[in-house]
Amino acid sequence: MKLLVINGPNLNMLGIREPEIYGSATYQALENLVREAAAEAGFEVEIIQSNHEGALVDAIQQAYGKADGIIINPAAYTHTSVAILDALKTVALPAVEVHISNVKEREDFRQVSYAGMACFHTVMGEGLEGYRTAIRVMKDKLSS
Repeated sequence: MKLLVINGPNLNMLGIREPEIYGSATYQALENLVREAAAEAGFEVEIIQSNHEGALVDAIQQAYGKADGIIINPAAYTHTSVAILDALKTVALPAVEVHISNVKEREDFRQVSYAGMACFHTVMGEGLEGYRTAIRVMKDKLSS
């Protein structure tokens, strides 16, 4: 089984960006965790990160016919991108939304998730370990 893990803007700055919210682990640590968790779940994994909305849309579209599922942390685009929502709906792959912080406890503008509207599950507030949870949820979905 093939899994695409997509990370949006500013996640490449983990460890530097607001450590009180996102912790001190680096983006490399996140990639290592994802690769480990994916291997444990029996997935081949591709991980991408971009600060550009169109690159994220392109990655989602390119997953069509190649990936069995998508784990996505659209980051700030969560709350603004109808384009990412439409791309997820278009490819119609099972998708899990993941957020490092608990966005429900944050600013008012973070309360709407466009990408989440195309996902069958959302994981939030578990730090980087939320990706491990998201991978397990995807494994359960694809195995049922």
